Amino acid sequence: MRVEQLGEGTPEYAVVGAIHGDEPCGAHAVEHFLRERPALERPVKFVVANERALARNVRYTDVDLNRVFPGDPDADEYERRLAHDVLRELRGCTTLSIHSTQSYDRPFAIVNDADPLTETVCPYLSIDAIVEAGGFTEGRLVEYADVVEVEAGRQGSEEAKAYAVDLVREFLGAIGALPAGERRSDEIPVFRLERLIPKTPATSYDVRVSNFERVSPGATFATADDDELVAQEPFYPVLMSPYGYEKEFGYAAELTRTLG
Repeated sequence: MRVEQLGEGTPEYAVVGAIHGDEPCGAHAVEHFLRERPALERPVKFVVANERALARNVRYTDVDLNRVFPGDPDADEYERRLAHDVLRELRGCTTLSIHSTQSYDRPFAIVNDADPLTETVCPYLSIDAIVEAGGFTEGRLVEYADVVEVEAGRQGSEEAKAYAVDLVREFLGAIGALPAGERRSDEIPVFRLERLIPKTPATSYDVRVSNFERVSPGATFATADDDELVAQEPFYPVLMSPYGYEKEFGYAAELTRTLG
């Protein structure tokens, strides 16, 4: 784990990339600011978390880091020990954690619940939506720290790297470390995850709906080989993709409100 600081004093804010090693956009954004070294009004900690997985371009080496928080310093698995170390570094820090996804091309935010932190930071971010993960945060960083997690775009793309840099700059403005940009005048939709959408065993999968767009009852939203999955009730797909997860397509969510 690489940990650097910009600005003088004890950091109360942090930016984290490479929780997953096959999502390089966050590490790219961290390295960008460490090279640029802007003069920050508040000290900020910059962290490249899973350097070992990042070097191998794999999601993790032993276990998924974002499923094993708070970690264990005496564990056999590398990521379980690393989770303990990451959480120690972030203790007391309001944090932006940068990810990418196979399900959506543009940035959106994931939070535990839409709390005052969400309402303070997210209106300054170039995001299409806010997702409240709620009961689906077991073992994830958002459950144990003051974190706004952002999916910066399509995994492995140059666009995700560019979005990640923009999101960090906007976060630094929102917390007063850099001059603040303009607060958004538009409304950001807020979705709450309701249930997992499981995959049945198959050799090929397809998703026939768009994330954050309402699926009507009776619509075919995905296929597993020749089997069609049909919506029994309306829902909004979130993090849905054919192969982003091993055992599920993604999540069904409810649109609860807008923030703005």
